Amino acid sequence: MKREYDYLLFDLDGTLTDPKEGITRCVQYALSSFGIEEGNLDALLCFIGPPLRESFQKYYGMSEAEAEAATEKYRERFSTVGKFENRVLEGILPMLETLKNAGKTMALSTSKPWVFAEQILEKYGLAPYFSVVVGSELDGTRDAKDEVILETLRRLGLERGTQKAVMIGDRWHDICGAKKCGIDAIGVEFGYAEEGELWRAGAVAVANTVEELEQMLLCGIEG
Repeated sequence: MKREYDYLLFDLDGTLTDPKEGITRCVQYALSSFGIEEGNLDALLCFIGPPLRESFQKYYGMSEAEAEAATEKYRERFSTVGKFENRVLEGILPMLETLKNAGKTMALSTSKPWVFAEQILEKYGLAPYFSVVVGSELDGTRDAKDEVILETLRRLGLERGTQKAVMIGDRWHDICGAKKCGIDAIGVEFGYAEEGELWRAGAVAVANTVEELEQMLLCGIEG
């Protein structure tokens, strides 16, 4: 029996685009305001995907207030420069075109503030493929992935637990957020997940390439 989906919920960072330069340089900028000098940008790759406040607390032991201040400093640079230190992953635009022509309804579900997400989609020609764009608010409201997914489902007119929708993302929080909402999740290995992270989180399938992902979304997956 195949699992087939009519509604495709995509993560942004690491799934549709590679935001490495923008995110890591903005985290570096924020840390420097706390007197923390991190010269190795690769050490900051863990910030790609999860909510910023959560990551500043987890990886640098910040209090809630400090994490809030660090997030504000991050956005100081991201809102002007960092959001466009980005690139669309190879094969994504043709895949989205194919899926759109196949009649799939696509939505963006990101922990990134929706205002930045919309600007990125417009900048890189991704906006026409998405009927719904949901992200967090700048004040931190709705930055948990399950909250983002639930709001996306609501705007699509779908219920929690629907079998018609699937979440596609590159990190564990995408998969866990989908599970909390009772929907399937497909992981992508071409993003920033650690080895085995997506399977451990409970993905129903993991795509190694954009081409493999396209076939899963077009033809369904076994299981």
